[in-house]
Amino acid sequence: MKTMIYIACLLSFMSGMAQHSVTGTVTDFNGDGLLGVTVAVNKTTNTVTTDFNGKYAINAKKTDTLVFKYLGYETQLLAVNNKKVLNVVLLSGQLDAVVVQGYRTTKAQRSTVASSTVRTETISNRPNASMVQTLNGQVAGLNIQSSNGQPGANSTVQLRGVSSLKYNTEPLVIIDGKPVDEDTFRGLNPKDIQAVEVIKDASSTAIYGNRGANGVIVVTTKKGNYKSHHNTPEPEIVNESYKEIVENPFETSLLKPLSTFSIDVDKAGYSNIRRFINNGQQIPTDAVKIEEMINYFNYSYPQPTGDVPFSINSEVVQTPWNKDSRLVRIGLQGKTYLNEDLPASNLTFLIDVSGSMGNANKLPLLKQSFKLLVNQLRDQDRIAIVVYAGAAGVVLEPTKGSEKEKIIAALDNLQAGGSTAGGAGIELAYKLAAQNYQQDGNNRVILATDGDFNVGMSSDKSMEALIEKKRESGVFLSVLGFGMGNYKDSKLETLADKGNGNHAYIDNLLEAQKVFGKEFGGTLYTIAKDVKIQVEFNPSLVQAYRLIGYENRLLAAQDFVDDTKDAGELGSGHTVTALYEIIPVGVKSTYATTLPDLKYVANASNEQFNDELYTFKL
Repeated sequence: MKTMIYIACLLSFMSGMAQHSVTGTVTDFNGDGLLGVTVAVNKTTNTVTTDFNGKYAINAKKTDTLVFKYLGYETQLLAVNNKKVLNVVLLSGQLDAVVVQGYRTTKAQRSTVASSTVRTETISNRPNASMVQTLNGQVAGLNIQSSNGQPGANSTVQLRGVSSLKYNTEPLVIIDGKPVDEDTFRGLNPKDIQAVEVIKDASSTAIYGNRGANGVIVVTTKKGNYKSHHNTPEPEIVNESYKEIVENPFETSLLKPLSTFSIDVDKAGYSNIRRFINNGQQIPTDAVKIEEMINYFNYSYPQPTGDVPFSINSEVVQTPWNKDSRLVRIGLQGKTYLNEDLPASNLTFLIDVSGSMGNANKLPLLKQSFKLLVNQLRDQDRIAIVVYAGAAGVVLEPTKGSEKEKIIAALDNLQAGGSTAGGAGIELAYKLAAQNYQQDGNNRVILATDGDFNVGMSSDKSMEALIEKKRESGVFLSVLGFGMGNYKDSKLETLADKGNGNHAYIDNLLEAQKVFGKEFGGTLYTIAKDVKIQVEFNPSLVQAYRLIGYENRLLAAQDFVDDTKDAGELGSGHTVTALYEIIPVGVKSTYATTLPDLKYVANASNEQFNDELYTFKL
């Protein structure tokens, strides 16, 4: 009997020690999968992270506890027991402490950063040295060499043994919280310095973002408010270009009752501005496209019913910033199709591999992003890859989507170098897409670049004419922007608009997950072409109105019924939101223009429609 009890206890103990696979999905409160959540068996080194859909798999015993950690969310602990599936919803939580580093003064620091600090006394003991020479021999991993050995010659500064103070490869230099250029750093008077901190490991990017990839030199002056005498703009934005935006004015509904515009499903403006904020840079005025900021978010509009490809939603509320006006919201929700229900795709990746794409947030990020797309492909899909630098060429002939290893190997082999013949690349990509055209399929070129074309056709106007011609083939165009410093938003926006496609800016892998994961169908599959919106306001109830955003999408009233006029495309699952601010009749407002007496325009209201603010037409 004792033996039987012993065996039973032993079996029970062994079953508790046996490991089994636990799988699940980690989502936020909206139900969206979270990429990069740390899932660990408590008090062990057994750790995994979630993929771009929030899925994970880990081996654990039934007596174990799993710990789910993600920055900005509350940590959760769940007992395994006998469960093989553990799905987790993480809730946003308040941080116990916020350490503000980078472009602001740190009040308290509890993080571990691999850094070296040079203090005032070290600098003052070398009174005849330049700023660069002062650092020589003071910081491990910091190598300073004179370029030719002559007095006064420029020195080469290398951090972490890989980068130097040269264009596109220099460490980031921060003086009193502000990024500065190489000349400003070299011209700094050592007598004005309080301390110099050199950050050399991965913490440089954790704190300062992509700009710190080559290390960071943080200088604190004695006054703490250093101002450069150089008038050189920051190199990261000096060569970027954006279409000029002139904000929409209030229109008098009696004189102009019709407001007409093309839809815009692009979201590049939001992620691009996020990049400026994360880098501590001033945001260019024309980079702020209100409609792309608004359309970045999900508003949970209802799915369309029946055969209609979209639902229409509208509401009127008091304007948060003006008690005398009203805010009109108009929303479209495109029908969402499952990946397996989409038609077969004929995709041609058109990838910029010119020298300007060498930075970590360009070609390396691009390759990782495209791998997320490749993982979504099916056997019936076909992928080809065209690249361009000084010339264009095919690096992968059309390949089945199921041959993922072959496609990924082709991506991994891409290297940056040379000039940028974007026009030649577009010609070749469209030619290849046309040769493999799938009737009733999804035929699309996906262009990934920073937009800096400098060989052959390169102006916005010439590229626009080229794309307008190419779209006649029935091949759509998606445009993905990468990088900073020479980013040509105006050119990429034009290409997407004229190519019957969409435009996204990818600043990190999470954004790539959004574009190629959560919004895969909308990025690649169009359900409605040339979608135009026209709103007619009732002058008897609305004095004036203004469309918020969409400045680059305005159309003439007659364009609404002209099928030859190009407009925006709506993809699977896409939403479009437009906001109007209106001034009701009877409200005194500086935005409502006082009209002179009109002889030929009737001012009498039509009582048949005295309960209608506006009519929405699509």
